[in-house]
Amino acid sequence: MTDVRFDVLGIGNAIFDILGHVHDDALERLGVAKGSMRLVNEEEARAVDDQLTDSVRVSGGSAGNTVAGVASLGGRAAFIGKVADDANGEAYVHDMRHAGVAFTTPPLIGGAPTATSTILVTPDGERTMNTFLGASQELTEADIVDGLVEAAAITFLEGYLFDPPAAMAAFYLAAKRATAAGKIAAITLSDSFCVERHRDDFMTILSGGTIGLCFANASEVKSLFQTDDFDAAAARLGELVPTAVVTMSEKGARVITGGEAIDVPAGKTKVVDLTGAGDLFAGGYMLGHARGLAPAECARLGALCAAEVISHFGARPQTTLADLAKDAGFTF
Repeated sequence: MTDVRFDVLGIGNAIFDILGHVHDDALERLGVAKGSMRLVNEEEARAVDDQLTDSVRVSGGSAGNTVAGVASLGGRAAFIGKVADDANGEAYVHDMRHAGVAFTTPPLIGGAPTATSTILVTPDGERTMNTFLGASQELTEADIVDGLVEAAAITFLEGYLFDPPAAMAAFYLAAKRATAAGKIAAITLSDSFCVERHRDDFMTILSGGTIGLCFANASEVKSLFQTDDFDAAAARLGELVPTAVVTMSEKGARVITGGEAIDVPAGKTKVVDLTGAGDLFAGGYMLGHARGLAPAECARLGALCAAEVISHFGARPQTTLADLAKDAGFTF
């Protein structure tokens, strides 16, 4: 294996999150399903924003949240994602670097604005995402710069970025490079609606021999295999990739590796906002994996990170995760 400069390299949508609390009737007015992620155009994005009386703006995106979590744990993290040459893009780059994440992808010049995701949080903590992809969908193979994938122990691919064909091609290139370098390519299925749009593509990359680690939640894995039988779906995912990690909300997570399934409980916390739970779980798990922890300990670290992020508003840690990990007995 070649030298490692980064524990985790995330590749995904560079999105500015706009988070706001709403009641269920706001979702009814918009005609959207609670807990879903839908792609919207600029006009639709404005209509969603009109439902908010107050909001918080933070840098987000699934893979961006994940690598920010890795950095908060004290890990070495990098990110590839496309922003525009605008104020939101400059703020996004600043936020990522301030979080300790290496981010050098050049911005898009003269095209669509930086992507935004308006996240409607209902009183039960469930989040419904309305995403305008903007510049983020302009990621191409040219952005997978030579040497960066090879320098990361794990390259993490965000399933949401399967929507643009050029970005999907970039994913395949990154996964091949990681495998060729003797490193791990990981992927998250991201969302059950994303799985429905790209089921065949997900199955192709998962069965192609380049993915070593796959993250999914219960809804996503059942959607992937078109079954209501969670146990059967999780087992099938474990047959496709060396390690499959399936989160089960308050029931914790199941890790399937080497033909063995291990269930790990969720971290105890008060749920305020579920945004970022899966992202931070993946970050904790992957840092543990990169540092040689056993699968159950990786999942326990992931659960710790997820519990922190759902205890407050927003998808990025508000507490230094390295301190929480140390207090919980982790050493890596």
